[in-house]
Amino acid sequence: MKRIIPVVLLLSLTVACKNKDTQMKKYKWPDVKAPVADVIPKQRIIHGDTVTDNYYWMIDYFSKGPESTRTIGYLKAENTYLDQMMSGTNTLQSALFKEMKSRVKEKDESVPVFKNGYFYYSRTEEGKEYSKYCRKKGSLEAKEEVLLDIDELAKGQAYYSARGYSISPDNKLLAYGVDNVSRRQYTIFVKNLETGELTADAIPNTEGDPVWAADNRTLFYTAKNPVTLLSEKIRKHRLGNDASEDPVVYEEKDKSNYIGVERSKSGKYIFIYSSATLSSEARMIHADQPDAEFKIFQPRTKEVLYTIVPLADKFLIVTNWKAKNFRLMECPPDQTEKEHWKEVIAHRKDVLLEEVEEFKDFLVISERKNGLAQLRIHNLSGTEHYIDFGEPAYTAAAGSNPEYNSKTFRYIYTSMTTPVSVYDYDMESGSKTLMKQQDVVGGYNREEYTTERLYATAKDGTRIPISLVYKNELKKDGSAPLLLYAYGSYGHSMDASFSGNNLSLLNRGFVFAIAHIRGGQEMGRQWYEDGKLMKKMNTFTDFIDCGKFLISEKYTSAEHLYAQGGSAGGMLMGAIINLQPDLWHGVIAQVPFVDVVNTMLDESIPLTTNEFDEWGNPKNADAYHYMKSYSPYENIEKKAYPNLLVTTGLHDSQVQYFEPAKWVAKLRASKTDQNLLLLKTDMDFGHGGASGRFDYLKDIALNYAFLLSLEGISK
Repeated sequence: MKRIIPVVLLLSLTVACKNKDTQMKKYKWPDVKAPVADVIPKQRIIHGDTVTDNYYWMIDYFSKGPESTRTIGYLKAENTYLDQMMSGTNTLQSALFKEMKSRVKEKDESVPVFKNGYFYYSRTEEGKEYSKYCRKKGSLEAKEEVLLDIDELAKGQAYYSARGYSISPDNKLLAYGVDNVSRRQYTIFVKNLETGELTADAIPNTEGDPVWAADNRTLFYTAKNPVTLLSEKIRKHRLGNDASEDPVVYEEKDKSNYIGVERSKSGKYIFIYSSATLSSEARMIHADQPDAEFKIFQPRTKEVLYTIVPLADKFLIVTNWKAKNFRLMECPPDQTEKEHWKEVIAHRKDVLLEEVEEFKDFLVISERKNGLAQLRIHNLSGTEHYIDFGEPAYTAAAGSNPEYNSKTFRYIYTSMTTPVSVYDYDMESGSKTLMKQQDVVGGYNREEYTTERLYATAKDGTRIPISLVYKNELKKDGSAPLLLYAYGSYGHSMDASFSGNNLSLLNRGFVFAIAHIRGGQEMGRQWYEDGKLMKKMNTFTDFIDCGKFLISEKYTSAEHLYAQGGSAGGMLMGAIINLQPDLWHGVIAQVPFVDVVNTMLDESIPLTTNEFDEWGNPKNADAYHYMKSYSPYENIEKKAYPNLLVTTGLHDSQVQYFEPAKWVAKLRASKTDQNLLLLKTDMDFGHGGASGRFDYLKDIALNYAFLLSLEGISK
C-alpha cells in the first residue's frame, strides 16, 4: 500500500529517529544475544501463489507433531532472553506491581443481587487471589451461605476459572463450569446446597453454561468439539445419568456459527441461539417441558440477525431485518415468523439499537449515538425517558438484573476519570442511588485529571473518535509520552472507562488514549462493516491517522508515541508496524492474531470456521489476496521496526501460541534495527493470562516497565 507522509510530519519523524538513539541510551539494556529460530522451509501453494514459511514447524506443540520439543525449547529460550533483557527493570516491575496491588481493596464485596428469594454476591478476602460466591435468604441481615469458595478450590493449581453459576429453580442446587487449563474447556459440576456435597455429575468439554429446566433435575448445556473447540451441540443432562450418554437436542451443521443456550429472565422459556456475523436463528421450548422438541422461532435468513425478548403476552425482536442499525419488532406468542413481526421502534440512521432488557412493567433499551452509550427507559404504559450521564466520554451499560418483577434497574457507569460505579435506578420516579463506587485505595482525586473526546480525520475523510485522559499539568508541546490503545474488530465497541492500573502511567506523565476505529461498532453498524472483510485495511489506517493527529495536536511526538492492542487488536499492532514503523517508539502486542492467512486456511484450529464472516475465507481467491495484503506475518520486510514486546500463552485457545512465536522469529530474521524485540510466553496460561485477581498485575507491570524504560523512567 502506498503511504503518503506530509512534509512537516516527515521532518518530525526524521528528527525522532535521531532522538530514539539518544532515548535508548537513558537505559542500559544488557548485551545479550537473542535466540535464533531454526529454519525449516515449508511451501504453501494456493491460487497460483507460492509462499515459503520458514517457521511453520512451530505449530507442532499444538498439533503434537515431531517438532514439539523444538518448539517448547524455542519458547523457553525467548522467555530466558526476555528475563535477561528486562532484568534491570526487576526493581521497577516489583514497585509497579506493589503500587497497582495497593490500589485494590483486598477485602471487598459486590453489590448484592436479588433473585428468587435470595441475595447473591461475591466477596474477596485480604491476601487471597480469588473470591467466594455467597448468598443470604430473604434479607441482607440473614446468615451468610458460602456457595463456592474459589480460593479453596483453586489451591495448588496454576490456573482456575469458574463460571456459569446457575441456581436451580428450587434454590437447592448450583451448577457451574470449571476450566483449570485455560483452554476455555469447562467441566460442569453440580453442588447440593443443602448437604454441601458435589453430586456424581461431571460433564466435561463444555462452554460452562449450564441452564436449568423448571423440573430442578434437567440441565441443558453447550458441548464443544475437543479439537477445534467449536460450540457444535446442545445436550440435555438428567441428574444422575452418565454424561457421555446425554442426548443431543440440537447440532449445528454450519461451522461458521456459534451456538449457546439460555433461559429467559421470566423463567418461562429456554432458548437455543445459533449466530454468525451475518445471520442468526433461535429455537425455544417452555422451561417446564424439558422433553419437548425445540421449535424454530424464525428460520435463518441471509444477512438477518435477531434476538428475542419475551414479555407476558408477546415477543419483542431486536433485528437488522431491513434495518442496518437494528429496530425493535413484536409478534404474538404463536406466530413468530418474520411475516408476523410489527414495528415498535423504527430504524434510525444515527442510532444503533443494541439490546433490550425486559421487566414486568418496563423495558430498558440500550442504544448508541455519536459513539456513546444511551439507556432509554420505556414504561410499558407508554411513557419513556433517557438516563442522563453528563460527561463527554463514558461507558454505561446494564448491570445484573435477574429479577423480572423489579421496578429497579441496575446499571454500571464509568469514565476515564470516574471509577466503576454501580447505580440502582428507580424506573418509576427517575431517581438513582449510587450503590457502590470502585474504591481506589490510597486516594484518588478525579479533579487532578482531564478527559477529552477528540476526532481525528482519516485518509478518506471519516472522523474517528479518540477518548483520552491525562494529568492536568500536561504540556501540549509534544514532549509527553502517549499510549494509544485500540481493538477494532468483531463490532466490539471499546468505550472509555476507568483503570486504576493506568494511574501508574498517568502519574508518571503519560497520556492514555483509546482510538475508536472502524471495525468496532461505536458509531453504528456501518462502522463495523467498514472495518471488516474487504474493508479491513480501514481499521489499520484509522489507527495510524489517530496517531498522526495526536502528534499534530502536540499531545505527543513520534519519539514518545506507543501503541498497544490484544488478540485482534494485536493484529492491528502487527499491521501498523508494517505500514508505518517509524511512527511508533514502542509497541505492545498481546496474544496477537498475526498469522491470518495460515490460520484461516486451517479449519482444525479453534475458531477458524467461526471467523469466515469476519475476515473472509482464503479458499476464495479474492479473500486470500486481500487477507495476504495486510496479514502481519506475510508482510514483514527487511527494514527498521519499533521496539516491540509480544506476549502469548501456551494454552491459548483463541489465538494459538505459534502465531506470535512465528511472527517474532521472522521479525528477528528480517529487521534491520537494533531496537528491542521481546517475546514472553506464559507456559501455564491461555488467552486471558493469569486467573487470580493479583497475578495478572505482574503482566501489566512488565508492560509498563517496558514503556517506562523506553522513556528513561526508572522509578
